[in-house]
Amino acid sequence: MIQPHAADTIVTLGDYVDRGPDSRGVVEMLLALESDCRLVPLLGNHEQMMLEAADQPETMSGWLMFGGLETLASYGLARDAYEHDSIPAAHRAFFTERCREWYETGTHLFVHAGVEPQLPLAEQQMEVLRWDKLRDRGPHQSGKTVICGHTRQVNGLPLDLGHTICIDTWVYGEGWLTCLDVATRKYWQANQRGESREGELEKV
Repeated sequence: MIQPHAADTIVTLGDYVDRGPDSRGVVEMLLALESDCRLVPLLGNHEQMMLEAADQPETMSGWLMFGGLETLASYGLARDAYEHDSIPAAHRAFFTERCREWYETGTHLFVHAGVEPQLPLAEQQMEVLRWDKLRDRGPHQSGKTVICGHTRQVNGLPLDLGHTICIDTWVYGEGWLTCLDVATRKYWQANQRGESREGELEKV
């Protein structure tokens, strides 16, 4: 729908392996997208669980309940066959080398989950960046707008708090996958039924 060009920057907010039927295909699509535009991928809490499950077997059962089973199936793996080397090297490098903790521009802060308003991004705790549920704690001390995911909006619409915009619109459930142009505030959405729609956040 958005048809990115070479001059475009697309920031993806993580959770590429969150209970979808083709997590492997999602990663392959992102790798292919890098040839069309500038891709800035962030690491979500589900990717964190995936990486930890390979290093810490005691965490495997927790990951399996939150997307691990579907992710392993997409790679054709049984749970007892999963280790870092069992997924393609390019995918492993995508998670461990390409994905960032956060991204900052002159006007926006991009994170997977949340931020402590009084701390610069470089001083944020990973627990907050990857796991915090969104709550209105006021604007970030930088004055920049925070763009995040992680906290599902079950009505299928982006949540605009003015200083923070959440675009997790519950695609893994009955909602939508959302792409937001932070400059124009226009958004595009698609769902699991193959439907699409467009909208625009109110001007500020």
